Amino acid sequence: MPMDRDASHSGHSDDSDAPLLGVRGCLIDTPHLGRLRERKDTAILIENGRIVDIGAYNLLHKKASSKARWLHNARAAIFPGLIDLHSHLPQYPAVAKGRSELLPWLRQTVFPLEREFGEAKARKESMAFFRELARHGTTTAMLYGSVNEAACEAAFEAAEKSGLRVIMGMLMMDIASYGASQPKKVMSIALLESERLCEKWHGARAGMLEYAFSPRFAVSCSEKLMKGAAELAAKHSAFLQMHLAENFEELEKVKNQFSWAADYADVYDKCGLLTPRTVLSHCIHLSDREMDVVAASGARVAHCPTANLFLGSGVMPMEKMHDRGIPIGLGSGVGAGTELNLWQVMRSAIESQKMRSYYDGDARVPSPAEVFYMATQGAAEVLGKENMIGSLDVGKDADFIVVDYGAFLPYRKTARQQRDELSAEDLLSLCIYRGGPHGTMETFVRGNSVYRAAEPDLF
Repeated sequence: MPMDRDASHSGHSDDSDAPLLGVRGCLIDTPHLGRLRERKDTAILIENGRIVDIGAYNLLHKKASSKARWLHNARAAIFPGLIDLHSHLPQYPAVAKGRSELLPWLRQTVFPLEREFGEAKARKESMAFFRELARHGTTTAMLYGSVNEAACEAAFEAAEKSGLRVIMGMLMMDIASYGASQPKKVMSIALLESERLCEKWHGARAGMLEYAFSPRFAVSCSEKLMKGAAELAAKHSAFLQMHLAENFEELEKVKNQFSWAADYADVYDKCGLLTPRTVLSHCIHLSDREMDVVAASGARVAHCPTANLFLGSGVMPMEKMHDRGIPIGLGSGVGAGTELNLWQVMRSAIESQKMRSYYDGDARVPSPAEVFYMATQGAAEVLGKENMIGSLDVGKDADFIVVDYGAFLPYRKTARQQRDELSAEDLLSLCIYRGGPHGTMETFVRGNSVYRAAEPDLF
């Protein structure tokens, strides 16, 4: 086991034997943008999936030692669960493949892969994908599924078994589609099947699974399909997710395809797609007018710096979004993003803005605390779940990860040296620049362990 169990409860792994779960470590979170909060040698108590108490370990241990099952480790840091706002489940095998820009990369690398992602492949790969998310410390993910209804059904079934929070939808597109049907037929089928999936899975498993109507992007969608998706999302109070302004060639195609629109954001706005339940991915090349439209609509943004760098799409002007009050979180962007590791996505968010600052005097380089906020509390705000997840507070759901930060240190220093030498800022920076699944000891969602590492190699 990755953490030492209290001797008096060492044989019990079934939570039914102990209604309370106690976890000890150094708690680090960012309840407000840029403000890092550290609580050393602290314990959290979890009951019925929620955090019911937080306090000094020596006090809480005495208070609840006879009632709780305790997990200990001298070098455990406890972080809120990481939230990935944009990823494509079928594309994971394509990571780091191809050297083209967006549209050629889709045609050459992604479309052939997605075309083959039917029910059988979804059943084989989806559970492995969700385990990878948990192993990387991701507790909530917003995903695009397949264009195939049966494959999406299989993916939702795997999500249900995984214990993770998952927002997902069937990929919708009826123009330049790789399907065999004619566009009109594709549109009607996409709307019908998406609604059927939504009716079954939106709110399933006590709200842990939710549906997102998912028209890919304007280039691959007719006006009727986009308006239909918007109407269905409103009807079912579901999410919407689309890509927006990722690539210059994409912008030119949208301009030619929708000549009646003022710009790319106007296409979505006039189709009813911009709502407070909409998550827009990338948003690199938006005009000031478009950002104002997005802000006024209440739509939110998934920033995917790793994916943007891999495809050479550009660097999002993050400070312009922040200045307009647009909620922003982070997404792995898989498969253009090369990994599910959100610590590395945070690193890319910092380094891409550093690069931009060399040629744009308006660029502001975010701090580690700011990008960590975008992967936790800020991402929860994007999803409208800021009062439920995103930080370590009493009353919130117990979504958190236990990290062996010693795994990220040169020579894996001893626990005492770590406690004495590292501040909260040091620990967070260590995770962002050297973090990954090798340091994840355990991942919890709503108080349930969804991933537990093997015994770490300590020395």
